[in-house]
Amino acid sequence: MDKQDTVPKPVVIFPTKNEEDTIEHVINTAKKSRHHPDVIVVDAYSSDKTVNIALENGAKVIQQDNRMFPAKGIAMKKGIKEAISFNANIVLFLDADIKNLTTEWVDKLVEGCINCDMVRGYYQRHSRDAPVTKLIARPMIQIFFPELSHIEQPLSGEVCARIEVWKRLLDQNPPDGWGIDVWFLIEAAMAGYHIKEIYLGIKEHTSFEDYREDVGKLAKMAEQVEFAIIKEAIKYQRIELHKDVKT
Repeated sequence: MDKQDTVPKPVVIFPTKNEEDTIEHVINTAKKSRHHPDVIVVDAYSSDKTVNIALENGAKVIQQDNRMFPAKGIAMKKGIKEAISFNANIVLFLDADIKNLTTEWVDKLVEGCINCDMVRGYYQRHSRDAPVTKLIARPMIQIFFPELSHIEQPLSGEVCARIEVWKRLLDQNPPDGWGIDVWFLIEAAMAGYHIKEIYLGIKEHTSFEDYREDVGKLAKMAEQVEFAIIKEAIKYQRIELHKDVKT
C-alpha cells in the first residue's frame, strides 16, 4: 500500500469445491473481521450446496473458467482479477475447508500487510498432515532456494498480499494447478518483496481426512508442486541443464 493509504481495504477469497460443511462458517468468520472485507468465492463447479450457501451468506460467487479441468491456480488467478474490480488494496486467500477459522487469523494476516508485501500463515499441524510440504516442497526449496528454507509452510493456503504484488505476479503467467502456492512464494521472493510468516496456531481442516482417503489426489498435488519448483529453479538458474536438454 502507498504510505498515504494505510487503511486496509481487504478482499477475502475462498477457492471452493464441495465445501458445504464449512463454507458458511468461513464466510461469516471472515466478514466479522474488524476490517470488514468483501468476500469472493471462486467455485470449481461444486455438486453440493456450496454456491447456494455462499450466496445466502453474502459472498460474491464466480465460477472458474475451465469446467472440465478446474484447478487451484485457475481459481486464484480469477479471484485476483475479480478483486481488482473491488478497489481493494489487500487480497487475502483462505482455504474454505478450515473448521476452526477465527477472525483473529483474518485480522493478523491483513494487518501484517500494512508494513509488509506478503504475509503467509503457518500452523501447528498433525504429524501426518501436509505430507507434500514435508516430503516435497520444503526439501526442494532447501536445495534450490536455500534463502527461503526458513519458510515453514510454502504451500500455505492462507496468504495475504498487497494488490500491487498480486498484479505483478499475475503478469508472470502463474501455473494453473497445485503448484501455484509455492510459485507465488518463489516469484515474490525473487522480485525482492518482503515476505513474512505469521503463526496462526492449530489448523483443523477437512482436506486432511480427504487426502488420507484419496492417495491419487495427493500424488497429483505432489507432482504439480515438484514441477513448479523445478521450473522456477531452471528459470533462476539454480539448475544447470545439459545443453541437449530442452525445457
